[in-house]
Amino acid sequence: MESTVSQAPQADVQPNVIAEVRGGIGWLTLNRPQALNALSLEMIRAMSHALLAWQHDPEVHAVILRGEGGKALCAGGDIRFFHRAATAGDPQLVTFFTEEYRLNHLIFRYAKPYIALMDGVVMGGGMGISQGASLRVVTERTKMAMPETNIGLFPDVGGGWFLARVPGSVGEYLGVTGQVIQAADALSVGLADCHVPAETLASVVQRLRDGNWTSADQVAACFTGVATEADAARAVIVPHRESIDACFSQGTVKAILAALAASPDADWAAQTAAHMAKRSPLMMAVTLELIRRGRHTTLADELRRELDMMTHVFAEGDGVEGIRALAVDKDHSPKWKHASIDSVRDDEVAAFFVSPWRREAHPLLGLSD
Repeated sequence: MESTVSQAPQADVQPNVIAEVRGGIGWLTLNRPQALNALSLEMIRAMSHALLAWQHDPEVHAVILRGEGGKALCAGGDIRFFHRAATAGDPQLVTFFTEEYRLNHLIFRYAKPYIALMDGVVMGGGMGISQGASLRVVTERTKMAMPETNIGLFPDVGGGWFLARVPGSVGEYLGVTGQVIQAADALSVGLADCHVPAETLASVVQRLRDGNWTSADQVAACFTGVATEADAARAVIVPHRESIDACFSQGTVKAILAALAASPDADWAAQTAAHMAKRSPLMMAVTLELIRRGRHTTLADELRRELDMMTHVFAEGDGVEGIRALAVDKDHSPKWKHASIDSVRDDEVAAFFVSPWRREAHPLLGLSD
């Protein structure tokens, strides 16, 4: 049986989110391949609508999230919209993040098995809709990252919570640097659950779409039953794990850079420092503090904190300038508020963690753990 449950309102024939129940499975297909399935507000609403409808539907035993186009599950949020809304003072910007974070929370706390096919690019907002999955499937094409410091933002969508829960200081490393990782690294630090080659994955998806499934265990077994070892040749975490923990356990970004300069793992350290030199100094410092605080918070409180922080990022942070340089003017020469980490003050970092709302008036007040 196939029925369309939810569609984002679009003028064209194909919606940007195709939500359907087929063979006992709720299928969520992100269908904006020309933008690497980047999330718009309409897409967030369509996903939320479908998931809420399926949560208590006895015909839906599991949900599968996938991306159309073969290149990405989801490359993140629609950053060009962020830039337009921020420069115009459009309140839809806060609406976007409020509804996105509600969706992230819904996925992390979803009542039924939710399977994310993390094939291709999975970054930023794409991590927010996949890290809460009960089964996270990666392929040899997976390129995973929380790259926000590159555009003057911070790893949101619960990033301060899930990065805080990977082993050692890997969360700080991934959040501060925005380093892209592939399947083997993702599996090694618990950001993925199984590796299925892309060609095999396509066959499994077709089998699931052609069949009729009566339990979530049957559905999950179709993926875990064909899982293989991931290629470790391009791993960046596993071979440098000791160095990552030694450097990124330091108390400040300045201390991290000093540890990198003194690291015996010289080539890796030099590459990492060069990577960080391109990031927003202010947002690297904010991100480090975010992840450290995230170790001692609930997911709901984390998402409320991140919404607070987003109001500051576009008002007095580097968000508008970072997106301008990367995605609008594309000159790749952002003029950050600080030329180096040396001039970032502690009080500037602390200001990002001050909520503009009274607790009882917070837009995400209703989230629970």
